[in-house]
Amino acid sequence: MPYTGPVIKTPPPGPNARRLIERDEKILSGSLTRSAPLVGENAEGMYIEDPDGNVFMDFGSGIAVTALGHRHPAVVEAIKKQLDKLIFVNSLDYYSPPQVDYAEQICARTPGNFAKKIFYTNSGSESVDTAIKLAKAHNRRPYGIGYINGFHGRTMGAISFTTTNVVGRRGFAPMYPIGQFTPYPYCFRCMFNREYPSCGMECMNYMTDIIFKKIIPPDEVSFIILEAVQGSGGYIVPPKEFFTELRKICDKHEIILIVDEVQTGFGRTGKMFACEHFDLEPDVITISKAFAHGLPAGAAISKAEIMDWDPGAHEGTLNGGPVIMEAAKAVLKVLDEEKLVENAAVMGEYMKEQLKNLQKKYSCIGDIRGLGLMVGIEFVEPDGKKPAKELRDNLIQAAFERGLLLLGAGPSSIRLAPPLIVGKKEIDTALNIIEDCLKVL
Repeated sequence: MPYTGPVIKTPPPGPNARRLIERDEKILSGSLTRSAPLVGENAEGMYIEDPDGNVFMDFGSGIAVTALGHRHPAVVEAIKKQLDKLIFVNSLDYYSPPQVDYAEQICARTPGNFAKKIFYTNSGSESVDTAIKLAKAHNRRPYGIGYINGFHGRTMGAISFTTTNVVGRRGFAPMYPIGQFTPYPYCFRCMFNREYPSCGMECMNYMTDIIFKKIIPPDEVSFIILEAVQGSGGYIVPPKEFFTELRKICDKHEIILIVDEVQTGFGRTGKMFACEHFDLEPDVITISKAFAHGLPAGAAISKAEIMDWDPGAHEGTLNGGPVIMEAAKAVLKVLDEEKLVENAAVMGEYMKEQLKNLQKKYSCIGDIRGLGLMVGIEFVEPDGKKPAKELRDNLIQAAFERGLLLLGAGPSSIRLAPPLIVGKKEIDTALNIIEDCLKVL
Protein backbone atom coordinates (compact mmCIF):
# COMPACT_ATOMS: atom_id res chain seq x y z
CA MET A 1 0.00 0.00 0.00
CA PRO A 2 1.48 3.39 -0.97
CA TYR A 3 2.50 5.73 1.82
CA THR A 4 0.41 8.90 2.07
CA GLY A 5 2.11 10.78 4.89
CA PRO A 6 4.17 10.52 8.07
CA VAL A 7 2.89 7.97 10.60
CA ILE A 8 4.31 7.59 14.12
CA LYS A 9 3.02 4.40 15.77
CA THR A 10 5.53 4.32 18.59
CA PRO A 11 7.95 7.04 19.74
CA PRO A 12 11.06 6.63 17.57
CA PRO A 13 13.39 4.93 17.84
CA GLY A 14 11.09 2.06 18.79
CA PRO A 15 12.25 -1.25 20.29
CA ASN A 16 13.09 -2.92 16.99
CA ALA A 17 15.03 0.11 15.80
CA ARG A 18 16.91 0.36 19.10
CA ARG A 19 18.04 -3.25 18.86
CA LEU A 20 19.54 -2.64 15.44
CA ILE A 21 21.21 0.58 16.61
CA GLU A 22 22.81 -1.29 19.52
CA ARG A 23 24.22 -3.90 17.13
CA ASP A 24 25.44 -1.14 14.79
CA GLU A 25 27.31 0.66 17.56
CA LYS A 26 29.24 -2.49 18.42
CA ILE A 27 30.45 -3.33 14.92
CA LEU A 28 30.46 -0.27 12.60
CA SER A 29 33.05 2.50 12.56
CA GLY A 30 32.58 5.19 15.17
CA SER A 31 33.53 7.79 12.57
CA LEU A 32 30.01 7.57 11.13
CA THR A 33 27.74 10.42 12.21
CA ARG A 34 23.97 10.04 12.25
CA SER A 35 21.54 12.96 12.06
CA ALA A 36 18.76 11.03 13.79
CA PRO A 37 18.20 7.47 15.04
CA LEU A 38 16.39 6.35 11.90
CA VAL A 39 16.57 2.68 10.93
CA GLY A 40 15.39 2.37 7.34
CA GLU A 41 13.70 -0.91 6.43
CA ASN A 42 11.30 -0.10 3.59
CA ALA A 43 10.88 2.93 1.37
CA GLU A 44 8.87 4.25 -1.52
CA GLY A 45 8.56 7.69 -3.08
CA MET A 46 8.84 10.39 -0.42
CA TYR A 47 8.75 8.01 2.53
CA ILE A 48 10.89 5.65 4.61
CA GLU A 49 9.49 3.08 7.06
CA ASP A 50 11.37 1.81 10.10
CA PRO A 51 11.08 -1.72 11.63
CA ASP A 52 8.52 -0.48 14.16
CA GLY A 53 6.08 0.65 11.48
CA ASN A 54 6.87 4.38 11.77
CA VAL A 55 6.77 6.21 8.43
CA PHE A 56 8.95 9.27 7.85
CA MET A 57 8.75 11.90 5.13
CA ASP A 58 12.24 12.25 3.66
CA PHE A 59 13.24 15.88 3.12
CA GLY A 60 16.93 15.10 2.79
CA SER A 61 16.86 12.49 0.00
CA GLY A 62 19.94 10.85 1.49
CA ILE A 63 21.82 14.14 0.89
CA ALA A 64 20.25 14.65 -2.55
CA VAL A 65 20.74 11.04 -3.71
CA THR A 66 17.19 9.74 -4.15
CA ALA A 67 16.18 12.56 -6.47
CA LEU A 68 13.42 10.50 -8.10
CA GLY A 69 12.02 9.35 -4.77
CA HIS A 70 12.84 6.01 -3.19
CA ARG A 71 12.70 2.90 -5.39
CA HIS A 72 11.47 4.58 -8.55
CA PRO A 73 9.95 1.75 -10.61
CA ALA A 74 11.76 2.71 -13.82
CA VAL A 75 15.15 2.48 -12.11
CA VAL A 76 14.25 -0.76 -10.35
CA GLU A 77 13.18 -2.27 -13.67
CA ALA A 78 16.37 -1.14 -15.44
CA ILE A 79 18.48 -2.76 -12.72
CA LYS A 80 16.53 -6.02 -12.88
CA LYS A 81 16.83 -6.22 -16.66
CA GLN A 82 20.58 -5.71 -16.59
CA LEU A 83 21.03 -8.32 -13.83
CA ASP A 84 19.72 -10.91 -16.29
CA LYS A 85 22.31 -9.90 -18.89
CA LEU A 86 25.65 -8.90 -17.33
CA ILE A 87 26.52 -7.81 -13.80
CA PHE A 88 30.21 -7.04 -14.16
CA VAL A 89 32.98 -6.64 -16.67
CA ASN A 90 36.38 -5.25 -15.72
CA SER A 91 36.41 -1.73 -17.12
CA LEU A 92 40.22 -1.51 -16.95
CA ASP A 93 40.61 -4.17 -19.61
CA TYR A 94 37.33 -4.51 -21.50
CA TYR A 95 34.35 -2.61 -22.88
CA SER A 96 30.60 -2.58 -22.24
CA PRO A 97 27.79 -0.85 -24.15
CA PRO A 98 26.11 0.82 -21.12
CA GLN A 99 29.30 2.75 -20.33
CA VAL A 100 29.45 4.28 -23.79
CA ASP A 101 25.70 4.87 -24.00
CA TYR A 102 25.62 6.79 -20.76
CA ALA A 103 28.81 8.74 -21.49
CA GLU A 104 27.29 10.09 -24.70
CA GLN A 105 24.07 11.06 -22.91
CA ILE A 106 25.56 12.76 -19.87
CA CYS A 107 28.34 14.61 -21.71
CA ALA A 108 25.69 16.12 -23.99
CA ARG A 109 23.90 17.49 -20.91
CA THR A 110 26.80 19.05 -19.02
CA PRO A 111 27.51 22.76 -19.60
CA GLY A 112 29.73 23.70 -22.53
CA ASN A 113 29.38 23.25 -26.27
CA PHE A 114 32.73 21.52 -26.73
CA ALA A 115 34.09 17.99 -27.00
CA LYS A 116 34.22 16.18 -23.64
CA LYS A 117 35.50 13.00 -22.08
CA ILE A 118 34.44 11.18 -18.92
CA PHE A 119 36.09 9.07 -16.24
CA TYR A 120 33.76 6.97 -14.08
CA THR A 121 34.22 6.65 -10.32
CA ASN A 122 32.41 5.11 -7.35
CA SER A 123 31.65 8.23 -5.30
CA GLY A 124 31.77 12.00 -5.14
CA SER A 125 35.06 11.96 -3.25
CA GLU A 126 36.60 9.75 -5.92
CA SER A 127 35.32 12.11 -8.60
CA VAL A 128 37.06 15.02 -6.87
CA ASP A 129 40.31 13.08 -6.47
CA THR A 130 40.11 12.20 -10.15
CA ALA A 131 39.61 15.83 -11.13
CA ILE A 132 42.62 16.93 -9.06
CA LYS A 133 44.86 14.28 -10.60
CA LEU A 134 43.54 15.11 -14.06
CA ALA A 135 44.35 18.81 -13.73
CA LYS A 136 47.87 18.15 -12.50
CA ALA A 137 48.51 15.56 -15.19
CA HIS A 138 47.45 18.06 -17.84
CA ASN A 139 49.28 21.24 -16.92
CA ARG A 140 52.02 19.91 -14.59
CA ARG A 141 51.58 22.84 -12.20
CA PRO A 142 51.99 22.34 -8.44
CA TYR A 143 49.35 24.45 -6.69
CA GLY A 144 45.62 24.11 -6.11
CA ILE A 145 43.13 26.61 -4.65
CA GLY A 146 39.99 25.74 -2.74
CA TYR A 147 37.35 27.72 -0.89
CA ILE A 148 36.72 28.27 2.81
CA ASN A 149 33.57 26.48 3.98
CA GLY A 150 33.68 24.09 1.02
CA PHE A 151 33.01 20.36 1.14
CA HIS A 152 34.36 17.88 -1.41
CA GLY A 153 34.50 14.53 0.40
CA ARG A 154 36.59 12.43 2.78
CA THR A 155 39.26 10.73 0.65
CA MET A 156 42.71 12.26 0.91
CA GLY A 157 42.53 14.51 -2.14
CA ALA A 158 38.96 15.61 -1.44
CA ILE A 159 39.48 16.25 2.28
CA SER A 160 42.51 18.36 1.43
CA PHE A 161 40.07 20.90 -0.03
CA THR A 162 37.24 20.39 2.48
CA THR A 163 37.09 23.21 5.01
CA THR A 164 33.65 23.03 6.63
CA ASN A 165 35.34 22.12 9.95
CA VAL A 166 38.55 20.57 11.28
CA VAL A 167 37.08 17.20 12.32
CA GLY A 168 37.71 15.55 8.97
CA ARG A 169 41.21 17.03 8.73
CA ARG A 170 42.53 16.50 12.27
CA GLY A 171 45.31 13.91 12.41
CA PHE A 172 45.60 13.33 8.65
CA ALA A 173 48.34 15.79 7.70
CA PRO A 174 50.14 16.03 5.41
CA MET A 175 47.31 16.19 2.92
CA TYR A 176 47.58 17.98 -0.41
CA PRO A 177 50.74 19.85 0.61
CA ILE A 178 50.46 22.97 -1.51
CA GLY A 179 46.80 23.95 -1.45
CA GLN A 180 45.60 27.45 -0.56
CA PHE A 181 42.16 28.70 0.44
CA THR A 182 40.16 31.78 -0.38
CA PRO A 183 36.79 33.06 0.91
CA TYR A 184 33.54 31.90 -0.70
CA PRO A 185 30.88 34.61 -1.15
CA TYR A 186 28.80 33.79 1.94
CA CYS A 187 26.91 37.06 1.85
CA PHE A 188 24.84 36.47 5.00
CA ARG A 189 28.09 36.06 6.95
CA CYS A 190 30.63 38.02 4.92
CA MET A 191 34.16 37.45 6.24
CA PHE A 192 34.91 41.08 5.48
CA ASN A 193 31.76 42.46 7.16
CA ARG A 194 30.65 44.03 3.91
CA GLU A 195 27.35 43.93 2.03
CA TYR A 196 26.86 42.83 -1.56
CA PRO A 197 27.01 44.47 -4.07
CA SER A 198 28.70 47.50 -2.44
CA CYS A 199 31.44 45.14 -1.17
CA GLY A 200 33.14 45.24 -4.57
CA MET A 201 33.55 41.44 -4.41
CA GLU A 202 36.12 41.51 -1.61
CA CYS A 203 36.17 37.70 -1.60
CA MET A 204 37.39 37.72 -5.20
CA ASN A 205 39.89 40.49 -4.49
CA TYR A 206 41.43 38.38 -1.74
CA MET A 207 42.53 35.79 -4.28
CA THR A 208 43.87 38.27 -6.81
CA ASP A 209 45.44 40.75 -4.36
CA ILE A 210 46.65 38.46 -1.58
CA ILE A 211 47.04 34.87 -2.83
CA PHE A 212 48.31 35.69 -6.32
CA LYS A 213 50.58 38.56 -5.23
CA LYS A 214 51.91 37.30 -1.90
CA ILE A 215 51.56 33.49 -1.73
CA ILE A 216 51.23 31.72 -5.10
CA PRO A 217 52.16 33.00 -8.55
CA PRO A 218 49.06 32.39 -10.70
CA ASP A 219 51.06 30.76 -13.49
CA GLU A 220 51.91 27.94 -11.04
CA VAL A 221 48.28 27.27 -10.06
CA SER A 222 47.04 24.02 -11.59
CA PHE A 223 43.38 24.28 -10.62
CA ILE A 224 40.72 26.08 -8.63
CA ILE A 225 38.03 23.83 -7.13
CA LEU A 226 34.71 24.89 -5.66
CA GLU A 227 31.04 23.96 -5.37
CA ALA A 228 28.51 25.72 -7.59
CA VAL A 229 26.40 26.07 -4.44
CA GLN A 230 28.06 25.19 -1.14
CA GLY A 231 26.23 22.16 0.25
CA SER A 232 27.49 20.97 3.61
CA GLY A 233 28.64 24.52 4.29
CA GLY A 234 25.03 25.71 4.49
CA TYR A 235 23.40 25.77 1.01
CA ILE A 236 25.13 29.03 0.16
CA VAL A 237 24.36 30.58 -3.24
CA PRO A 238 26.96 33.01 -4.63
CA PRO A 239 26.15 36.05 -6.76
CA LYS A 240 26.32 35.42 -10.50
CA GLU A 241 29.03 38.08 -10.79
CA PHE A 242 31.33 35.91 -8.70
CA PHE A 243 31.40 33.12 -11.27
CA THR A 244 31.73 35.56 -14.16
CA GLU A 245 34.89 37.01 -12.61
CA LEU A 246 36.24 33.60 -11.61
CA ARG A 247 35.93 32.31 -15.18
CA LYS A 248 37.84 35.37 -16.43
CA ILE A 249 40.65 34.79 -13.92
CA CYS A 250 40.99 31.12 -14.86
CA ASP A 251 41.05 31.93 -18.56
CA LYS A 252 43.63 34.69 -18.08
CA HIS A 253 46.05 32.47 -16.18
CA GLU A 254 45.18 29.16 -17.90
CA ILE A 255 44.00 27.66 -14.60
CA ILE A 256 41.71 24.64 -14.77
CA LEU A 257 38.34 25.39 -13.16
CA ILE A 258 36.88 22.35 -11.38
CA VAL A 259 33.24 22.72 -10.33
CA ASP A 260 31.86 20.21 -7.84
CA GLU A 261 28.26 19.37 -8.80
CA VAL A 262 28.09 16.22 -6.67
CA GLN A 263 25.18 17.54 -4.60
CA THR A 264 23.82 20.17 -6.99
CA GLY A 265 23.57 18.06 -10.14
CA PHE A 266 20.73 16.17 -11.81
CA GLY A 267 18.02 18.80 -11.50
CA ARG A 268 18.38 19.54 -7.80
CA THR A 269 18.57 23.33 -8.32
CA GLY A 270 15.87 23.60 -10.98
CA LYS A 271 18.36 23.20 -13.81
CA MET A 272 20.20 20.04 -14.79
CA PHE A 273 23.39 21.49 -13.26
CA ALA A 274 23.73 24.48 -10.96
CA CYS A 275 26.40 25.98 -13.26
CA GLU A 276 23.64 26.82 -15.69
CA HIS A 277 22.16 29.38 -13.30
CA PHE A 278 25.40 31.33 -13.60
CA ASP A 279 26.10 30.75 -17.33
CA LEU A 280 29.27 29.02 -16.20
CA GLU A 281 31.14 26.44 -18.28
CA PRO A 282 33.63 24.53 -16.09
CA ASP A 283 36.74 22.89 -17.45
CA VAL A 284 36.01 19.87 -15.27
CA ILE A 285 32.77 18.96 -13.53
CA THR A 286 32.40 16.30 -10.83
CA ILE A 287 29.15 14.39 -10.29
CA SER A 288 27.79 11.62 -8.06
CA LYS A 289 24.90 11.27 -5.52
CA ALA A 290 21.74 11.28 -7.73
CA PHE A 291 23.80 9.80 -10.60
CA ALA A 292 22.51 6.21 -10.22
CA HIS A 293 19.72 6.58 -7.66
CA GLY A 294 21.75 5.30 -4.71
CA LEU A 295 24.07 2.82 -6.40
CA PRO A 296 27.75 3.79 -5.87
CA ALA A 297 28.64 5.92 -8.87
CA GLY A 298 30.27 9.16 -9.92
CA ALA A 299 32.32 10.73 -12.65
CA ALA A 300 34.65 13.52 -13.64
CA ILE A 301 33.76 15.09 -17.00
CA SER A 302 36.21 17.45 -18.67
CA LYS A 303 37.02 19.22 -21.88
CA ALA A 304 38.40 16.52 -24.15
CA GLU A 305 41.80 18.19 -24.50
CA ILE A 306 42.29 18.19 -20.73
CA MET A 307 41.72 14.45 -20.33
CA ASP A 308 44.97 13.69 -22.14
CA TRP A 309 46.75 11.67 -19.47
CA ASP A 310 48.76 8.58 -20.30
CA PRO A 311 47.23 5.08 -20.38
CA GLY A 312 47.35 3.64 -16.87
CA ALA A 313 47.67 7.06 -15.20
CA HIS A 314 44.29 6.58 -13.49
CA GLU A 315 42.02 3.53 -13.44
CA GLY A 316 39.43 1.71 -11.30
CA THR A 317 38.30 -1.91 -11.44
CA LEU A 318 34.69 -1.40 -10.38
CA ASN A 319 34.09 1.93 -12.09
CA GLY A 320 31.10 2.26 -14.40
CA GLY A 321 29.70 -1.24 -14.01
CA PRO A 322 26.84 -2.18 -16.37
CA VAL A 323 24.18 -2.37 -13.64
CA ILE A 324 25.11 1.09 -12.41
CA MET A 325 25.13 2.50 -15.92
CA GLU A 326 21.66 1.16 -16.70
CA ALA A 327 20.35 2.66 -13.46
CA ALA A 328 21.97 5.97 -14.42
CA LYS A 329 20.41 5.90 -17.88
CA ALA A 330 17.02 5.32 -16.27
CA VAL A 331 17.55 8.36 -14.02
CA LEU A 332 18.07 10.62 -17.04
CA LYS A 333 15.02 9.19 -18.76
CA VAL A 334 12.78 9.74 -15.73
CA LEU A 335 14.05 13.29 -15.25
CA ASP A 336 12.93 14.04 -18.81
CA GLU A 337 9.68 12.09 -18.95
CA GLU A 338 8.37 13.31 -15.60
CA LYS A 339 9.73 16.85 -16.08
CA LEU A 340 11.35 16.69 -12.66
CA VAL A 341 13.92 19.41 -13.31
CA GLU A 342 11.08 21.78 -14.10
CA ASN A 343 9.17 20.59 -11.03
CA ALA A 344 12.21 21.31 -8.87
CA ALA A 345 12.25 24.91 -10.09
CA VAL A 346 8.53 25.47 -9.47
CA MET A 347 8.29 23.65 -6.14
CA GLY A 348 11.51 25.27 -4.93
CA GLU A 349 10.05 28.74 -5.45
CA TYR A 350 6.85 27.68 -3.68
CA MET A 351 8.81 26.32 -0.74
CA LYS A 352 10.89 29.50 -0.38
CA GLU A 353 7.75 31.65 -0.51
CA GLN A 354 6.17 29.64 2.30
CA LEU A 355 9.38 29.76 4.32
CA LYS A 356 9.54 33.54 4.01
CA ASN A 357 6.05 33.68 5.50
CA LEU A 358 7.32 31.52 8.34
CA GLN A 359 10.34 33.78 8.77
CA LYS A 360 8.02 36.73 9.47
CA LYS A 361 6.63 34.84 12.46
CA TYR A 362 9.86 33.48 13.92
CA SER A 363 12.83 35.78 14.48
CA CYS A 364 15.12 32.75 14.92
CA ILE A 365 15.03 32.27 11.14
CA GLY A 366 17.88 34.49 10.03
CA ASP A 367 18.17 33.61 6.36
CA ILE A 368 16.41 31.60 3.66
CA ARG A 369 18.35 30.84 0.50
CA GLY A 370 18.70 28.30 -2.25
CA LEU A 371 18.02 27.31 -5.82
CA GLY A 372 15.27 24.90 -6.82
CA LEU A 373 14.80 22.13 -4.26
CA MET A 374 18.08 22.96 -2.57
CA VAL A 375 16.88 25.32 0.14
CA GLY A 376 18.69 26.31 3.32
CA ILE A 377 17.23 27.79 6.51
CA GLU A 378 19.77 29.43 8.80
CA PHE A 379 18.82 29.82 12.46
CA VAL A 380 20.16 32.64 14.61
CA GLU A 381 20.16 33.68 18.25
CA PRO A 382 17.99 36.61 19.42
CA ASP A 383 20.74 39.09 18.47
CA GLY A 384 19.87 38.24 14.87
CA LYS A 385 23.28 37.02 13.76
CA LYS A 386 24.96 34.53 16.08
CA PRO A 387 24.46 30.94 14.82
CA ALA A 388 21.79 29.07 16.82
CA LYS A 389 23.31 25.60 16.57
CA GLU A 390 21.52 24.12 19.57
CA LEU A 391 18.15 25.27 18.25
CA ARG A 392 18.93 23.76 14.83
CA ASP A 393 19.97 20.43 16.35
CA ASN A 394 16.89 20.31 18.58
CA LEU A 395 14.69 21.08 15.60
CA ILE A 396 16.10 18.15 13.62
CA GLN A 397 15.38 15.79 16.54
CA ALA A 398 11.90 17.20 17.17
CA ALA A 399 11.01 16.89 13.48
CA PHE A 400 12.24 13.28 13.48
CA GLU A 401 9.95 12.48 16.39
CA ARG A 402 7.06 13.86 14.31
CA GLY A 403 7.96 11.88 11.20
CA LEU A 404 10.02 14.37 9.18
CA LEU A 405 13.65 13.75 8.21
CA LEU A 406 15.84 16.85 8.03
CA LEU A 407 19.59 17.28 7.61
CA GLY A 408 21.87 19.93 9.05
CA ALA A 409 24.34 22.07 7.11
CA GLY A 410 26.82 24.72 8.16
CA PRO A 411 26.98 25.93 11.75
CA SER A 412 23.22 26.42 12.23
CA SER A 413 21.29 25.67 9.05
CA ILE A 414 19.05 22.88 7.89
CA ARG A 415 18.93 21.84 4.27
CA LEU A 416 15.62 21.05 2.61
CA ALA A 417 16.31 18.69 -0.28
CA PRO A 418 13.23 16.55 -0.86
CA PRO A 419 12.94 14.23 -3.86
CA LEU A 420 12.20 16.11 -7.06
CA ILE A 421 8.77 14.44 -7.21
CA VAL A 422 7.60 16.56 -4.25
CA GLY A 423 4.37 18.53 -4.53
CA LYS A 424 2.73 21.37 -2.63
CA LYS A 425 0.93 18.95 -0.32
CA GLU A 426 4.18 17.37 0.90
CA ILE A 427 5.87 20.76 1.23
CA ASP A 428 2.98 22.10 3.29
CA THR A 429 3.08 19.02 5.53
CA ALA A 430 6.82 19.39 6.10
CA LEU A 431 6.64 23.11 6.86
CA ASN A 432 3.71 22.59 9.23
CA ILE A 433 5.84 20.07 11.15
CA ILE A 434 8.75 22.53 11.24
CA GLU A 435 6.47 25.23 12.61
CA ASP A 436 5.03 22.86 15.21
CA CYS A 437 8.60 22.21 16.35
CA LEU A 438 9.48 25.91 16.47
CA LYS A 439 6.47 26.58 18.68
CA VAL A 440 7.83 24.37 21.44
CA LEU A 441 11.60 24.88 21.10
